[in-house]
Amino acid sequence: MEVPKRLYKYRAFSALTVDLLVSDKIYYADPASFNDPLDTKPCINPDLPVDQLEHTLRILIENRISAEMKAAAKAIMYRGPKTIDHIHRHSKRQADRIIADIAYNATNPEYSAISPNPQIKLLTYQLQIELIQAYGKGVLSLAARNSCPLMWSHYGDQHHGLCIGYEVPLNVQENLHKVAYGGSRLIDASKVAAMLNADDAARKEVDASVLLRKAQDWRYEKEWRLIGRRGLSDSPLELTDVTFGTRCIDSVKHTIIKALEGRDKPIKMYEMREIYGTFKLKRFALNEQELTVSYPHRARSAAECFDQLE
Repeated sequence: MEVPKRLYKYRAFSALTVDLLVSDKIYYADPASFNDPLDTKPCINPDLPVDQLEHTLRILIENRISAEMKAAAKAIMYRGPKTIDHIHRHSKRQADRIIADIAYNATNPEYSAISPNPQIKLLTYQLQIELIQAYGKGVLSLAARNSCPLMWSHYGDQHHGLCIGYEVPLNVQENLHKVAYGGSRLIDASKVAAMLNADDAARKEVDASVLLRKAQDWRYEKEWRLIGRRGLSDSPLELTDVTFGTRCIDSVKHTIIKALEGRDKPIKMYEMREIYGTFKLKRFALNEQELTVSYPHRARSAAECFDQLE
């Protein structure tokens, strides 16, 4: 799959946006914060018998609890074989408890009225929860185009914001993933089980289902995703340009220009304009000299020019 040479991030003007630009950082967002509640929310197809569903769920639970406890132990500088053994035993007990609770709850007549096999339904539901929690990484969403009116409206503060252009270095291309639009949210439980058994093909399929699939209606975004640790991070991409929206005010443009002035590798500045008689946008190079002549502005300067006449 060919990765675009450049990708774009639409943003509103804010303190965080300025920080990302001047510090050359990117922000890996928690998928739970995405505007589409169906994004990164796969559904498990229970194509395994109860005992194998329980086994798959057990591994996910034990892995999660073990990782949480190891992080806590590291923070308080607990280490050694006793700590590892305690984590192992506690993780197993918690998994036993959750699976036992599911088996007990499945005997409730209310569940039987809803599903012909309530135990499978409850196991499937818990599998979905654990699978999503297993993907604790963040996502940087990028677009293939800088001139999409819908993207400017939805992510560029209704054209008041800006669009950051990045060049994609060769060593980053393998970590970029193209979002697939449409299809099903279903992923077979057997694929999850195979992934946990170190099956690389199954892992790629589950990864795509969890992180890289959206509804067909979002296809206008032409989205690519970079996966990383949640939060701020030094950018592995090469910042190349900034494009201002059609409604972006001159003082914001001036602020960004001055903030990036003197950078080791200069940033090109553009502005979006309407193409007369169409619904399309096109970007043009920004006349930085003309823009910065008027800023910073002092309101009293004009009035003081007439002081001597009094």
